[in-house]
Amino acid sequence: MLNFRHLYYFWVVTKEGGFARAAERLDMAVQTISAQVRELEKNLGHQLLKPAGRGVALTEAGQAAFARAEEAFQIAQAIPNEVREAASGKLARLAVGFSDGISKLAAHALLEPILATPSLRLLCHEGEFEQLLAELALHQLDVVLAGQAAPNNPNLRLSSERVVQSPIEWYGPTAIVRTAAVAGFPQSLDRLPMLLPTGHSALRFRLDRWFETQGLRPRIVGEFEDSAMLAVFAARGLGVFPVSRFGASGMAMMRGLRLLGRCEDVSDEVHAIWSRRGQHHPLVTQMLAAVRT
Repeated sequence: MLNFRHLYYFWVVTKEGGFARAAERLDMAVQTISAQVRELEKNLGHQLLKPAGRGVALTEAGQAAFARAEEAFQIAQAIPNEVREAASGKLARLAVGFSDGISKLAAHALLEPILATPSLRLLCHEGEFEQLLAELALHQLDVVLAGQAAPNNPNLRLSSERVVQSPIEWYGPTAIVRTAAVAGFPQSLDRLPMLLPTGHSALRFRLDRWFETQGLRPRIVGEFEDSAMLAVFAARGLGVFPVSRFGASGMAMMRGLRLLGRCEDVSDEVHAIWSRRGQHHPLVTQMLAAVRT
């Protein structure tokens, strides 16, 4: 096991730029701190510090160690406040997982009813569907927002509900979404550069089927896992893109975009998935109640 006291001394020495200043800050002997850092280097098997003038500098190995130590001790400094807030009942913590390909604008709209919660601590994590379900089963997440329902697996003990089924709207930069393109929608999609979600997205599968029924052969210039990044590239003039009507209210945040047309035949879906423990979380309950009403 890594000795965190040794790591702490190394961290302080690095922050202070030398052993003498670290000893002054810690009110300890220079020799004691130096011995503890050498012990850390011995345990890790690499030199972390090297002489630099009157102080010390990090080696490459030391830079890697310091980066992690910085993260660890920043977290450690936050623990007392978080514990105090949790003990007082003031902290409202919600850990949400977003599956790859889900519309971030729709996800924001779903979470909006709880964003004004006093002392909210919102933890957002994006990952692959199976990975998020595993974290949910281990109670590392309170709820997962995904493009598909939870699998029928009694061992996972998960519940899910479709919280969004929204038609698709197409937006694009005003420079290419001209009046003629709007009037000729959806056939005008054949003549415009297009940005789409990547192939593993459930929405992409439905869009591909719709292209076939409409006889469209889209000119795809970009594919994105992150829908928010897709919208940013579109706003910079790269092409037109689909977004669920539920999340399209967020288009007001993106300057330079214009509505090209509405596609009632294709819908985007978002499912909320939670464990038995999560179903009693007040913020999950509040979010679901807002969606249902």
